[in-house]
Amino acid sequence: MSEEQVQIIVVGAGPGGMMAAIKAAENGAHVTLLEKMKQPGRKMRITGKGRCNITNAADVPEIIKNIHGNGKFLNSSLRAFDNRDVIQFFEDNGVPTKVERGQRVFPQSDKAQDCVDAMVHRLHELGVDIQCETPVRDILQQDGHVVGVRTESGAILRGTAVILAVGGASYPGTGSTGDGYRMAAALGHTIIEPRPSLVPLETEEDWVRSVQGLSLRNVRGTLLLDGAPQAEQFGEMLFTHFGVSGPIILSLSRVAAELLAREGALVELEINLKPALSPEQLDARLQRDFTKYQRKQLGNALVDLLPHKLIPIVIDNAFLTPEQPVNQLTVAARQQLVTALQHLTLTITRTRPIAEAIVTAGGVDVREINPKTMASKLVPGLYFAGEVTDVDGYTGGYNLQAAFSMGAAAGQWSVWEA
Repeated sequence: MSEEQVQIIVVGAGPGGMMAAIKAAENGAHVTLLEKMKQPGRKMRITGKGRCNITNAADVPEIIKNIHGNGKFLNSSLRAFDNRDVIQFFEDNGVPTKVERGQRVFPQSDKAQDCVDAMVHRLHELGVDIQCETPVRDILQQDGHVVGVRTESGAILRGTAVILAVGGASYPGTGSTGDGYRMAAALGHTIIEPRPSLVPLETEEDWVRSVQGLSLRNVRGTLLLDGAPQAEQFGEMLFTHFGVSGPIILSLSRVAAELLAREGALVELEINLKPALSPEQLDARLQRDFTKYQRKQLGNALVDLLPHKLIPIVIDNAFLTPEQPVNQLTVAARQQLVTALQHLTLTITRTRPIAEAIVTAGGVDVREINPKTMASKLVPGLYFAGEVTDVDGYTGGYNLQAAFSMGAAAGQWSVWEA
């Protein structure tokens, strides 16, 4: 088949879909990009709190390590289109970038809209036919080969190949409503049950309501299963009216969801408020503070150590009372405080709903996808990109990098294999 006859249909104008359309068009195909929402890149606009953490500046092995859901599957596509390629793409299209803490890469403008606009501008430059408000009902095949799609309106669009890049089931308001799972399953693909990843956690203890909105930095969170440590993260967290959120909580949430699925499991979050100090060092710090505030009550003697809202919580968890004079505290009482400060424990009851998750774990089984080309191993002419597959990572730019790498591979190989 000659180059000018290649017709590629991309379903879903998220980061993976737009990159797939760009790469297919750059390789000479006529590309139609179908999007159910009014504009492309709806979810991309809200990533990174509206700043768009496009990738991470770590090397490829480190990126794979941080894509905890099937990261090794991405080895080929990541090396073919890595973080340097992503940065170069945006630089070439008028979006200078910067590297921040944790090697996170952002546009210098701190505006996700600039990244979306750059991709849409490139799509227009390449003559890609972008059709918004055009949801796809199903993917058509003939004699075992993909031949096009049928839209919800009943219109049939013919194509040499179809790239399915409709996202997962998180943030349904952005168009990710799980449609891709249904379409892939109809063609014989196995769907690993979707579940939330990068999602806040709900707790049994209601004291979190009294500290909602309080953000903590430089703390360590450890997930416990029946008292045994399972995973830990260091960094920032946030208390909410329902439980906990923030970067370290989101990173722990995938493991939390797996643990909560076990019948009868007791899942807890242990918070070390002072992880830089050994118990002995923390006790010495308490003694210094108590000497400084020796005429005060305990509730007023921890102001240098803790945020005001958290003081009564820690005291209560230490089985002490705020009214106790600090000059009367025993060694045993100080040890109870040290334990409460380094082992503040919450019972995790469930994750927030999948609709509130930043990323979906689960999706099309990657064992049924060629890791180099993103082509279906079951249906010729079908390709995948992005969150519709069972691939997910931590926060830090890893998920967008995965989408861009998969999209680039799918876009190129759908043309090369036509």
